[in-house]
Amino acid sequence: MKILFVHPDLGVGGAERLVVDTALAAKSNGHEVTILTNHYDPNHCFEDTRDLDIKAKFSSWPRHISGRFHAFFAYLKMLLASIWVIYFSDLKFDVVICDQISLPVCVFKWANYKVLFYCHFPDQLLCVYDKNKQFLKKIYRAPLDWLEMVTTGMADVILVNSEFTKKIFYDTFVKLKDKRVDVLYPSLNTEKFDTLLNEFSNEPNEEPSDLRKIEIKNSNILELKKSESKKFIFLSINRYERKKDLKLAIKAMSELKQKLNLEDWESCHLIMAGGYDPRVGENLNHHAELLDLAKSLDLLDHISFLRSISDTQKIKLLRRTVCLIYTPTNEHFGIVPIEAMYCERPVIATNTGGPLETVVNEVTGYLVKSSPSEFAKAMEKIITNPQKQQEMGQNARNRVIKNFSFIAFQQKLNSILTNMTSQESKKEN
Repeated sequence: MKILFVHPDLGVGGAERLVVDTALAAKSNGHEVTILTNHYDPNHCFEDTRDLDIKAKFSSWPRHISGRFHAFFAYLKMLLASIWVIYFSDLKFDVVICDQISLPVCVFKWANYKVLFYCHFPDQLLCVYDKNKQFLKKIYRAPLDWLEMVTTGMADVILVNSEFTKKIFYDTFVKLKDKRVDVLYPSLNTEKFDTLLNEFSNEPNEEPSDLRKIEIKNSNILELKKSESKKFIFLSINRYERKKDLKLAIKAMSELKQKLNLEDWESCHLIMAGGYDPRVGENLNHHAELLDLAKSLDLLDHISFLRSISDTQKIKLLRRTVCLIYTPTNEHFGIVPIEAMYCERPVIATNTGGPLETVVNEVTGYLVKSSPSEFAKAMEKIITNPQKQQEMGQNARNRVIKNFSFIAFQQKLNSILTNMTSQESKKEN
């Protein structure tokens, strides 16, 4: 079977990790896979994308105009890329898998292709409104929101990444309440993870050619040195975006300082590792905001800020940490907690959204209210009860193997794809 994946921007976020893993799962099942995207930089993406056939179209087109119309340009570029595939490329495929932006669904359905849409979260709910221009923004978003609902409903199969997202889907797209929506949990590519865990010290020491990337690499090295002698290292991995509530982790460190004796506090450190794209203004601005907050709380010696880490670097960090701090509220799923749990690290997360389905409170970590004091209490438990920390780590790994295995993900995805094509064959006969 030939499968075309359609994804707007191949970066290093959770949605990108999922689309790459889905493509790898399809490829490992013997299918021929191509990914269509508007932007792809091999140096700012997951390493295993280099094993995939990737077509990047309209990447030179602007992402916005003076910081505005991001959604419009994302929709337009994805629409044009889809039209290019149908009318100007020699690509042939049996099934199209779209995610994030649903507009391409109508293009491929119009061309009589079978289409699967994987909904990470309704795009319209990810829109941030400027209070001073809320009315104008709603007018601008209205046709895009309508298009999202209509084109999503045109897909032959609709998947979501959690039961939480499924509920949000039906609450948001009220006119699609009769559409069947199935849950396909993202999985962890444990085979690849095991390879990285066993060979994490063999990362090639390549010097980036771009001056900005060299600056980031050198900054990361200096930031990591601050944590070298620390015993209790907490780790946060998220993109530098305000919706990830990264300030919560910094404020929790300030609260933790008040709870510990001086000796234990001096052994504590927080590493904040985030996806960081120089093309995205919010990444730059929020990184600066977090630095300012840490400075104002006199925590710069106890916090390291890392940007654009590789998969191998992520493994190294997970091996060093005593616990993952996961701060987003109502995160639709969250692959990072799964990665940490597989590395036998407990997770402290908010008691909302996807973590309610991945983290078991008091068993594989702690689910707490989204407040600095509650996070600090859980962090104190990790420090003062190392045996409990170890037990939770073992439980966490077992939970990932049992519930989020790559094999189960492969099998379910392959069954869905096979059913889609077999139904089409029956219609033709």
